[in-house]
Amino acid sequence: MRLSLTSRLSVISALLPALMVMLVVYIGATSWTAWMSLTNSRMLPNNNFVGLRQYELLLGNDRWVTSVHNIIIYGVLFISLALLIGFLLAVAIDQRVRAEDTIRSIYLYPYSMSFVVTGLVWQWLLNPTLGIQHVLRSWGVAGATFDWIVRPETAIYCLVIAGVWQASGLVMAIMLAGLRGIDGEIWKAARVDGLPKWRVYISIIVPMMGASFATAAVLLSTAVVRLYDLSVSMTNGGPGIASEVPAKFVMDHLFERANIGLAAAAATTMLVTVIAVVAPYLYWRARKGEVR
Repeated sequence: MRLSLTSRLSVISALLPALMVMLVVYIGATSWTAWMSLTNSRMLPNNNFVGLRQYELLLGNDRWVTSVHNIIIYGVLFISLALLIGFLLAVAIDQRVRAEDTIRSIYLYPYSMSFVVTGLVWQWLLNPTLGIQHVLRSWGVAGATFDWIVRPETAIYCLVIAGVWQASGLVMAIMLAGLRGIDGEIWKAARVDGLPKWRVYISIIVPMMGASFATAAVLLSTAVVRLYDLSVSMTNGGPGIASEVPAKFVMDHLFERANIGLAAAAATTMLVTVIAVVAPYLYWRARKGEVR
């Protein structure tokens, strides 16, 4: 009995720091942010309750509406392209190619870089006076034009290009693990039936990799919601507010515009969005575990 009590105390004492961090840093800070979104706090926080007034101002803010529009465009393209390219890369590597470890490391290398570094690299590549356009014209292609990053209507797509370049390696690793977990007998049966490879992937392999696709999609979705570094380092939200994203909206209003209440409302809205994305996935995993 004494040994059992000692063991329990040891476990509790080991978990206590992590529990305190979760309660104070995560739950405490999140609750404080949600409360601030219901007050009229400006430069300094206060407890003057104003209800949903900050959310009304947020929905009527053109900059916020633009940032939400941009994040929807970015999210749809980023997730779709990263899943597609990552899966195709995994399929290519799964053919037991030579130097597989080297190729896999090359594909994963962009993911090891921070979004700031990625943004700066692609900012240089897409700069009309220094990057791809300049190189093409120096090679004699006089009419070459690649100035997406300085055009308001296409700046957000530059973020998509950089984001997909960085995230495709992570998706590739997840998909490759899923492909290697598929029983080889399935491929033997498909060959006996005379099915072409593309049909096997579409009709059999992809449905069997539902868990891999779901995991990759959730990771990419949370990356979309917290997108900040890439936007700041590549375009700083410009030209104008053409590539503004919600996270940048929050940081600017919190530190530059001294509007804690509005920033807290935007942050709370982002949190609700993340929960809406993650909750169905967690519920699906829980139900799947119960069925098993």
